[in-house]
This record gives sequence, C-alpha cells and structure tokens, in this order.
Amino acid sequence: MSQLQVQFQKSLGSTMLDVDLVLPGQGITAVFGRSGAGKTSFINVISGLIRPDAGLITVNERVLFNSAAKVSLPVERRRIGYVFQEARLFPHYTVRGNLNYGVRVKDDGYFDSVVALLALEPLLARYPNALSGGEKQRVAIGRALLSKPDLLLMDEPLASLDLPRKREVMPFLEQLSQQVQIPILYVTHSMNEILRLAQHLVVLDGGKVVASGPIEEVWSSRSMRPWQSFSEQSTLFSATISRHQSRYGLTQIELAKGVGLWVQQVSGEPGAAIRLQIRANDVSVTLNDPGKTSIRNILAATIADIEYHQQGEDKKSIALKLELAPECYLWAVITEWALEDLQLEVGMSVYAQIKGVSVSQRDMVLSQV
Repeated sequence: MSQLQVQFQKSLGSTMLDVDLVLPGQGITAVFGRSGAGKTSFINVISGLIRPDAGLITVNERVLFNSAAKVSLPVERRRIGYVFQEARLFPHYTVRGNLNYGVRVKDDGYFDSVVALLALEPLLARYPNALSGGEKQRVAIGRALLSKPDLLLMDEPLASLDLPRKREVMPFLEQLSQQVQIPILYVTHSMNEILRLAQHLVVLDGGKVVASGPIEEVWSSRSMRPWQSFSEQSTLFSATISRHQSRYGLTQIELAKGVGLWVQQVSGEPGAAIRLQIRANDVSVTLNDPGKTSIRNILAATIADIEYHQQGEDKKSIALKLELAPECYLWAVITEWALEDLQLEVGMSVYAQIKGVSVSQRDMVLSQV
C-alpha cells in the first residue's frame, strides 16, 4: 500500500522539529497547529528546502532523504509539487506558458485533464495581471500538477484570498482530493478548510506531533480542545447514504451497522460516502425512550466517558462520550445539574436526541433536522 514516511529531527533556533509519521499515500492530509508550531518548516523539510539533522523521508518507498545512508535528493529531483500562499506566476507568460513551465515531457492528454479539472480552458490565453486571485491560485495548482509530482505540498493556498475567492477555489480543491491519486499535504490554520477537504489530520505543537490519524478520530480528541471552545465541540462521522424519503425531503445516513440518522435530503445514490458533523450542543440525553416526539433522531447509546470542563469559578459543563456502536461515538454537552439530576455514570444506557446535523458532500451542504 502506498504511503508517505516522514521521520526526522531538525533544530531551528529555539524550536526542535521532531517528527515520526506514516501518512496515507493519497488524499489530503491537513497539517494544523498554532502559529510557530512548525507547519511550514515541516513541509519544507520534505520538499528539500530545509535539510534535516537526521532522519528518513520516503514517498511510496522512494527515498528522498536518509541520513544513515547519506542520501539527500536535491529539490529538483524529489518530484514534489509545491503551491505557496501566493501564486508566484511569471507575469510575462500566459496561463498556458505558466502551466507548461517545468514540464519536461509533453503530454497533451494529461495537460487537457488538468485544465478540465481546474476549469482553466477560458484562461489559457490570458496573462496573470488579467486574473483574479482565485484564478491565479488555480493556475498555480495546475502548474504543480503538470510536473507530474509524486507528492503535492500546499502551504495555506487560500490564506491570501478574500472570502468570495476562497469560495471560488474550494470546490476545485475538493475535486483535487478525489481525483488526484497522490498524497497531498495541506498546511492550514482554518478549521473550515480541514472539515471541507481533509481525510487525515496532523496536529503539530512546538515542532512535535501531538495527534495524527483519520480526521474523524483526531477531530474529537483532546488535542483539538485548544481550538474548539466547549460550545463548539462536535463529532465527525464518515458515513454512507442509506435511503431517501422523498415525500418528506429526508435522507437516512448510516453511521455504523444498525445506526441510522435522518437529515434533510441530500443528493447521492445509496452507498455514496458522506461526512456528517454533529455539534455536541445539539445532542441531549434521556434515560427513557421519549416515544412520540418531533425530534426524528433518537439513538440508543451507552455512556463511554464523562469529561468535566470548568467554566468560571462556579460553573462546570459536562461532555458525555456516547457509544452508539462498537468504535462509533457521539459527543453530547450537558450541564452539571443535568448530570446530577439524571445520576449519569459511565456504563449507563441512555438515549441520544439529536436536534441538528451538518452534512458535507463535495458542496458541503449544511442541513438541519
């Protein structure tokens, strides 16, 4: 199975980068952390722009760096595409000229496929000064892809764009993650970009990896607490479309075997993959099946864990980790009063009532139930 192995140490001033990761061989891995955590330095080491003190870096078993064997491929031989915050296009070249810059072997079919993927056909004869910021970034992404890289690095490619331009580029990035069969490391500080784009998430802090794994696992972990206020805590699910109820405009989503959830109708055939975000504030618990209720989603659960969060001197909020099925968990936020009144304990059987669900397909449709 293809994969990216990144293991190195590098001293950079007061920060010591110490990384040991095995990452998926395709799809988008988001690299996330505070300013100064070492995110850009991390991908610059992989690209060859920074030489590590020691370590091993391979892409699909192809060695880029191995300090023990004294191997360190120069940047131009690493077969890595790099997209920066700024597009960095050549102003005296047309879009076509910029796209072809660095192409060693002409491949018209591949050129046409990249142009189609990024909708660049109407722009080919233009010069960069006639492009919007979003169009420039699409050209920069196309140029990186046309070098036929084994790995694509993207350093906050939307950071310099205003909101309308970010919305313009985002659908193309979503398609990129689905259609390009190489690993993509995507540095970002945006929670929304992580939710929209990433399948895997790496969290860096002080040059070290504090979490790495499928986004659904890392998103709900303690490592993400510094970026999520208690009220913003949520659970992500990779799920599948089960069936549609057209009469009521609803779609049933399967979270796990035997665990279904109704959301406002979304497009897609049964079996299609979909991502759900359920905010912990939209989940309540009851000891008994409420029977007839306007809430459509009532799920049997077992309390797997209870977290206590101090809010002010006298107030505590409680997070319940609810097990819906083996390895399928849902977070709920309740008050300390509710915890004591219901006498909730780990291991108890309860019912989760879900008031709101956000649904993410390629268009990140937001739905409420």
